[in-house]
Amino acid sequence: MVGQGKPVLLRLGNINFAQDVWDQFSDTVEVLTLNPDTTREDFIKELKNPNGKFAKVSVITRTYHSYLQTGRFDKEIAAALPDSVIAVCHTGAGYDQIDTQYFTERKIQVSHCPNVVNAATADVHVFLLLGALRNFEYGHRNLLAGKWPSSGAGAGAPFGHDPEGKTVGVLGLGGIGRAIVKRLQPFGFKKFIYHNRTRLFPELENGCEYVSFNELLAQSDVISINVPLNANTRHLVNEEAINKMKDGVVLVNTARGAVIDEQAMIKHLKTGKIRSVGLDVFEHEPEVPQELLDMPQVVATPHMGTYCVETLRNMEIHVVDNSKSALKTGKVISLVPEMQSETWVSDCKPIL
Repeated sequence: MVGQGKPVLLRLGNINFAQDVWDQFSDTVEVLTLNPDTTREDFIKELKNPNGKFAKVSVITRTYHSYLQTGRFDKEIAAALPDSVIAVCHTGAGYDQIDTQYFTERKIQVSHCPNVVNAATADVHVFLLLGALRNFEYGHRNLLAGKWPSSGAGAGAPFGHDPEGKTVGVLGLGGIGRAIVKRLQPFGFKKFIYHNRTRLFPELENGCEYVSFNELLAQSDVISINVPLNANTRHLVNEEAINKMKDGVVLVNTARGAVIDEQAMIKHLKTGKIRSVGLDVFEHEPEVPQELLDMPQVVATPHMGTYCVETLRNMEIHVVDNSKSALKTGKVISLVPEMQSETWVSDCKPIL
């Protein structure tokens, strides 16, 4: 019988590279999954069934793409969860698909993978930043269109710019932001400035100067966006913010698309206020405005920041580690920041 003798874990989403680790974990827990044809309505109905197969679930793990089947982990899902659930463990650093306040109300811990993704995301960020700075997408498109050498040097692309003398403004100097700065420093940028809600300890600033949000907008030649998406950061880069930037600024975003007001960005790409952008994320992805994709000053990748074997495997392993810790100690390893000051977390008890 499911749940008898072993804690029950509900796994949402596929395992790609850490099946061996999950196989070992299955010696400790009973792992349940959703049928491929399960809808959100079916999922919620089954969660509410006191005699259903999810009635004794202790831990839920989820991936970014499981959203396509279950939808947001919102108030409705939080309310439907059985009382046995102690933790929701998300596979990824960003967890904007989870409305954490409702899980806090249920005293259900939410964990994520904050440091595992730093290197891979920073690598993609640097690729996009240099490509946008140097106008590589212009040349690439014209090369594929057979316009070289007929269109001249660089297949007719406008001259790009090198890092010398440029100021990089880092919006969000967390783990990913610091990894980006470390990678960019050898390229010869003049200065690195940053803005967080509060200033970091000097040992975490990595040689960056702390400035206000408006100062960062006004001083930066390149703006590197690395903040999580939440109610405070949605459309943080909007019409008003863009108007405060330097003419010809370069924007790079590998965080979440909705941090930027996409329509305002498109408008100012047309005027030249924003000279070029490097984007791995989009406001309504996977839908991306064709108008944006058609612009040669847009260097873009389809949310590939962590799309590599090693990082995905490490995230999948970290989710297992969070789940094990919740079961064995009562507490996950990497609790989301919003819950870290909650006193009830310290009272959580182990199941195993």
